[in-house]
Amino acid sequence: MISRFAMFEGTIKSGSVEAFRDAVKQRLVPLWRQFPGNIDVRVMFSDDRDEGAPEFPLILAITYPDMATMEAALEAPARFKSKDVTGEIVAEFFEGRIHHHVTQLNEFKA
Repeated sequence: MISRFAMFEGTIKSGSVEAFRDAVKQRLVPLWRQFPGNIDVRVMFSDDRDEGAPEFPLILAITYPDMATMEAALEAPARFKSKDVTGEIVAEFFEGRIHHHVTQLNEFKA
């Protein structure tokens, strides 16, 4: 399986924490769920993270069965719409940058 992470590094504008969270949950996550071939979409806000996890205000993750499916999803209309919405949310509520990471998770059976 392949997981792709969007990691928001920076700060949420003062007084905008709840509005930022609502915008992510209501405007962005539904678009991520429309990416073709996805297995799972997860959102983790900084105060929800596991102890020792990176301190980012927001991490979004989407998991695919394989690299080819992920690459196809990155060309889908839902991805381009999500990029537009992400830009709107960042401009309104966030100060910082976003970086993307791809992690390959190999599962072995004994």
